[in-house]
Amino acid sequence: MYCENPYLCVWNKKRRGENWKKMNNFIYENRTKVFFGKGCVKEFLACLTGNYTTVMMAYGQGSVKKNGIYDEILGILMKAGKNVVDFPGIMPNPTYEKVMEGVRLVRNSGTELILAIGGGSVMDCCKAVSLAARYEGDAWENFWERKGIIDFEPVPLGVVVTTGGTGSESTGAAVSTNKARQI
Repeated sequence: MYCENPYLCVWNKKRRGENWKKMNNFIYENRTKVFFGKGCVKEFLACLTGNYTTVMMAYGQGSVKKNGIYDEILGILMKAGKNVVDFPGIMPNPTYEKVMEGVRLVRNSGTELILAIGGGSVMDCCKAVSLAARYEGDAWENFWERKGIIDFEPVPLGVVVTTGGTGSESTGAAVSTNKARQI
């Protein structure tokens, strides 16, 4: 074996036995802070919401209400004296129309922090809302059709991941469908 740490190596499938091909060294930096473990939601919310008074809770089709996560988070926020704005019904493969609904809600309610509770679709929708709510131009045209320059601060965003798989909590990318433009 050529690598000291097999987690930083790539197996060369063309060769068998003890042959390993080294990966190039790299440094990965991501502004994402991950809280993981039992009881971490309370710690995460205390850290995340400290300076904000109005928090928008965004979620999907309602499973977070059925499994108790919604009530747990709402209780923590209410106990901390936060004003809570509800943004329910984010569907799988969120539409740009749903994004713009969230943008209007953020702007009209004075939301200072978006809290996405769910899986990849909820997180993607909320990342798009976060960006578009602070942007004065056409967000679709400037950030989905072509790469725009983000020279402003989006609405702060936190996520409570309820299902794993997309990795959306670790990236700035967001997937959205624009039905009007059929893309």
